[in-house]
Order: sequence, then structure tokens, then C-alpha cells
Amino acid sequence: MPQPKVLNVLVAYDVATDSREGRRRLRRVAIVCSGFGQRVQNSVFECRVTPAQLEVLEMRLLKEIEPTEDRLRIYTLPSDYEAAVRIHGIRPEFDLKEPLIV
Repeated sequence: MPQPKVLNVLVAYDVATDSREGRRRLRRVAIVCSGFGQRVQNSVFECRVTPAQLEVLEMRLLKEIEPTEDRLRIYTLPSDYEAAVRIHGIRPEFDLKEPLIV
């Protein structure tokens, strides 16, 4: 059985936090993202997902944000994105290509 295609995705968001509901949305967006990848900046996650998982991720995020107040960007990166990314400073806690044991 062939393995499903895996996509490297970068999720970036900016949630308006000047209200209590905005702060709740921010937490909920981060929780959704953490279920699919790892945080690499305060509001940026790197994820390795199948196309079906990407659809689920986007659908869940769109349910959480307020489109008139928040911003959400989802970038699909090339499969060899590590060659194009320069990382300085603290490295991520785990490698997304390795199995994750929770």
C-alpha cells in the first residue's frame, strides 16, 4: 500500500488579543496547531501533514479565528525546504521527520 504524500506546511497567525474573547481565540488556535506540528515562533508552527490532514487543520483553524479581526496564513513548503531555511538560535524541541511519542 503506497504511503500518503506528506506536505511541509508553515502556519502563521495574528489573533487580535485586545479582548477576552480574542485571548481565548489565540489559545484555541495554538492548541489546534500544536495537534499538527511544532511551534517555531510565538505564532508560527511547522507541520508535516497529509493533504487530508491539511484540510482538517485549515477547517479547524477557520472555525477558531474571527476573519474581521484576525489573520491566518498557511504556506505549503517544498519537500526539501530544509535546504531553503536558515535557522539561527534555539532549535526546535523535536524533529518533525522523526516519530513523535507522546
